[in-house]
Amino acid sequence: MLLGAILALLVGVLYWQSARTEPTPEEFAASVRQSAPGAPGAPAAAPRTRASAPSHIPAVELSSLGLAQPEPADSGRDPFRFESVPAGSPRSGAPGPGAGGPPPDQPVMPAVPQGPPPPPPIPLKFIGIAKQGAGRLYAVLRDDRGVYYGAEGDVVEGRYRILRVSADTVDVSYVDGRGRTSIPLSGGRP
Repeated sequence: MLLGAILALLVGVLYWQSARTEPTPEEFAASVRQSAPGAPGAPAAAPRTRASAPSHIPAVELSSLGLAQPEPADSGRDPFRFESVPAGSPRSGAPGPGAGGPPPDQPVMPAVPQGPPPPPPIPLKFIGIAKQGAGRLYAVLRDDRGVYYGAEGDVVEGRYRILRVSADTVDVSYVDGRGRTSIPLSGGRP
């Protein structure tokens, strides 16, 4: 019974499709010419269809298709940057000085990617000098966690290397050599 209902529906759809008459392109063009007021040479008997013709269809100028199209102008818009452009600037869509003219002579340079951020500053304070034996100088350094001693070339707190020790300054950097700084003698002052 279900199969019979499906077949009856299929036959109905096929009949409806075959009964519909679509206008051929020639019939459609004739109906458009006929509906245009005062169109010369409109045929007297154009077949009527259920499709209503639009009131105005512009004519296609096939000769214009062969002409060279102008290159798109650079609007300066960068879809990968989130910034607003002032309304009167040449990069915005609003007309500004020189609108409609050639693009400006200065090209927009892309942003040069910066390297990795610099390391954080070294928080050590140079509070004094200790001398051992024949004259090897040790820098006495402190931070919020403790007091550290080290001579030239030593690694302090596992992160900092002492590069040079003098009577009034100590040069320190990170173990990998970045962030070199010279710390003056503070004499225990914070």
